[in-house]
Amino acid sequence: MLARAAPKGGQTVTQDRIQDFRMANIASARKRARQAVKSNLHNSSLRSKLRTSIKAVRKAIATGDKQAATKTLQASTGIIDSIADKRIVHKNAAARYKSRLAAAIKAMA
Repeated sequence: MLARAAPKGGQTVTQDRIQDFRMANIASARKRARQAVKSNLHNSSLRSKLRTSIKAVRKAIATGDKQAATKTLQASTGIIDSIADKRIVHKNAAARYKSRLAAAIKAMA
């Protein structure tokens, strides 16, 4: 990892992320810190994918085409469920997203 000069407060900027400047002394703790950074990046990309799929459905609803919105919701449902299965978001939150999107499509004239 490339680290730049440490700013005030004992923090360093690593790959556009701020991390604590103090490093663990025990090897297993250092490894867990490395793994945490990697999993944080992975989980962030999954959360972004979730938000993008929800936005796609909302955009389809805004256009007023009920059939296209339904098709987009069906595609997004799989993405939402898979991310909930990985516990990136809580399963009840995923159910709430799907329910509100489905209700918005149902309310379309």
